[in-house]
Amino acid sequence: MKITAKTAKQLRITEEEFELIKQKLGRTPNFTELCAFSGMWSEHCSYKNSIKWLKTLPRDGGRMLVAAGEENAGLMDMGNGFGVVFKIESHNHPSAIEPFQGAATGVGGIQRDIFTMGARPIASLNSLRFGNIQDTKTQRLLAGVVHGIGHYGNCFGVPTVGGEVYFEDCYHTNPLVNAMSVGIMQSSKMISATAAGIGNPVFFVGSATGKDGIGGASFASAEITADSTEELPAVQVGDPFQEKKLLEACLEVIDTNAIIGMQDMGAAGIICSTAEMSAKGGVGMRIDLDKVPTRQQNMKAWELLLSESQERMLIVVEKGKEEAVLAVFDKWDLSCSKIGEVTGDGLLKFYMHGELEAEIPAYELVLGGGAPQYTREYTEPKYFEKIKAFDLNSIADTNDIKAVAEQLVQIPNIASKRWVYTQYDSMVGAGNTSTNAPSDASIVLAKGTGKALAITVDCNSKYVFADPYKGGMIAVAEAARNIVCSGGEPIGVTNCLNFGNPYDPEVYYQFVKAVTGMGDACKKFNTPVTGGNVSFYNQNPDGPVYPTPTIGMVGILDDFENRMTLNFKKEGDVIVLIGDQKNDIGSSEYLHKLKGVEYSPAPDFDLEQEYQVQAFVTAIIKERLVQSAHDISEGGLAITLLESGFTNDLGFVVNAQESARKDAFWFGEAQSRVVVSVRKEKLATLIQQANLAGITVTELGTVSAGDINVNGEAWGNITSWKDKYDTAIEKLLN
Repeated sequence: MKITAKTAKQLRITEEEFELIKQKLGRTPNFTELCAFSGMWSEHCSYKNSIKWLKTLPRDGGRMLVAAGEENAGLMDMGNGFGVVFKIESHNHPSAIEPFQGAATGVGGIQRDIFTMGARPIASLNSLRFGNIQDTKTQRLLAGVVHGIGHYGNCFGVPTVGGEVYFEDCYHTNPLVNAMSVGIMQSSKMISATAAGIGNPVFFVGSATGKDGIGGASFASAEITADSTEELPAVQVGDPFQEKKLLEACLEVIDTNAIIGMQDMGAAGIICSTAEMSAKGGVGMRIDLDKVPTRQQNMKAWELLLSESQERMLIVVEKGKEEAVLAVFDKWDLSCSKIGEVTGDGLLKFYMHGELEAEIPAYELVLGGGAPQYTREYTEPKYFEKIKAFDLNSIADTNDIKAVAEQLVQIPNIASKRWVYTQYDSMVGAGNTSTNAPSDASIVLAKGTGKALAITVDCNSKYVFADPYKGGMIAVAEAARNIVCSGGEPIGVTNCLNFGNPYDPEVYYQFVKAVTGMGDACKKFNTPVTGGNVSFYNQNPDGPVYPTPTIGMVGILDDFENRMTLNFKKEGDVIVLIGDQKNDIGSSEYLHKLKGVEYSPAPDFDLEQEYQVQAFVTAIIKERLVQSAHDISEGGLAITLLESGFTNDLGFVVNAQESARKDAFWFGEAQSRVVVSVRKEKLATLIQQANLAGITVTELGTVSAGDINVNGEAWGNITSWKDKYDTAIEKLLN
């Protein structure tokens, strides 16, 4: 067939990019070659509209053991010869079309990124966004996504230990499904995603290739429309039991010392793994596509290159050691087929039955090589005018704190996500310590290392919508605060940046400012960005989703005894607020959901103040001065107090003097605040330490046996509040 700019456009390649491809090849590409460029130059694979800003993030220092973005996932030093491997990625578009398989394969894909480096996954987390929970479509998407996550994770055998779920109208068409995985390994055993050694054989291992997932990378690089259901074949189909075998085989084969490099076949399939491994090693490959195991007959070369069938790996083996590798995969009843070899010319040559189907320089296909890089125009969004016009005095203060608290505790963004997490196996592997003793971050034992990990995913997208720069900083700060309140030391970040169409200058403004804010906060907390994912085009004709730069953060607990939980422990303990009280209700759930105000400023936040508060909380936990620690986030102080009481059915008696507005004091979401409980005999020491550190502390009241009393008003028993909190989402779904 004749290849023209029209052909390229059908493959989501612009006319300018088509001309660039011809220039790089010195000729017009054939259809198979054009398909390869379509996948590799898609937004999903090339980061062409984001990479210049991603490079501004702090990408080295601290405990980094590999350069950011250089491997399938980040690797950071845990000490004692061990490393922690972690990454977060999106599977938004597939989940919007086919929620069960979209979410399931998102979980499977992120696990492969971990174990392809030689690490054993020990924990999964997820960050989910849906539309209005009472909408029928939202309920279908929610049920499918949660079922998919639970099915794959439970069968694969890695516990889901934490996450977040939000419901906002802007996610109606485009739900966000961000999956994170964390693993541990001996640092010296890391396997790189690199090809090397001319003549070394290239093996295809794992499941056979089918037509599912073809074009998935380019599908993820376009907006969801009414016609998107026609692209249903772009959604992959996963098999968690096959992946479990693949995990064990890959970890075992590393011990043969026969593996030169290994990479999973994720987005863009075989073309991606062959191109990236070759470009990284400065080599080429000759691949016989007819030797790739298939589960459908007569697959064409371009279909084999672009298929995103799950549970597959590409492995480069040291020549002469093939039998040892074959024996491992035979033991695990997995296909292991030699499909080619490493060459020294830098070219990818793909053959079918001896006929050359495509010949492309590997370097020209990849991010950091010949893939295009753009800087888009950006302008301040027009809706900022509405935010700037917000007048706090136009909002009537509340006189009924109890009534507002009763409404807030049942709002889906605040209420218990029990309906979701009970569908996940959180205990497999027996490393999760947070099930019966919750903390702000999930605490997982890293068995064999003598240490534990504190892990969290965080982003309040309303804050980012209101102020992308400040909201980006808050996302990082909240993640760090959750780890600190759990007794951990934050060490590194992976991010999943979910935004609308990058060609929209207002969307690109949100992206640029959010990345800048994240970078500034990461530098302050010494948490370099190890890698992650950008998901653009989360947009429909009504507009984009809220800008949602989800932060996955990992922390270390060198001493598990330093672990801190969020729940009150004993009647009579004193409840103390750490941090300054602000007269602020900006972007709070109270203002947005109960007062109906969509446009208001982001909550009060100062990066230096946040840093000082976290340093203080770290110190008092290490000195065993507090019994519990829980940061203030959605719903404000009132919700933090209630959540602190739920685990042990303990109430509280507080007598607080509101400095200004009652709603700001109880329901405002100003940052840099933590509620702790302390034994009476240690209160004076805590206050003395706070004075020395220049930190504001306010004594609120005491922990009770179960009844709640706020400023002399009886609120009933904690158990009735807990019931409202636990059952709110279930009642809405029923």
